[in-house]
Amino acid sequence: MKIYENSFAYIEPEESEVPWLKIFTQKPYKEFSEAPAEVKKEIWHLLDIIEKEMLSFYQPDKINIASFGNYVPHLHFHIMARFQNDSFFPEPMWGKKQREGSYELKEFASFIEQLQQKL
Repeated sequence: MKIYENSFAYIEPEESEVPWLKIFTQKPYKEFSEAPAEVKKEIWHLLDIIEKEMLSFYQPDKINIASFGNYVPHLHFHIMARFQNDSFFPEPMWGKKQREGSYELKEFASFIEQLQQKL
């Protein structure tokens, strides 16, 4: 489900216990260096907006931003709000689970609505 889209990129949520969004380029570039300057500029712009909104709305302990693409070789970035009481902290969300976390994702729909107004 796309929550935002323009001619350069689109944003999708990742189902998770923490707030987690992914930004994909419209064209399937394999590496960031392959993308034209205007696409790179748009990616950074979207990352900046998402990070600021996650910080403001959720007040997390940390924001994680990652780009791997080992399984999906289509340029994309993950943006996750992290909390000391999530199940994986301080490990990455796709790492080894550390505990049964006590963080509970709330108001994600409200967060998305607020974010869409900024995008």
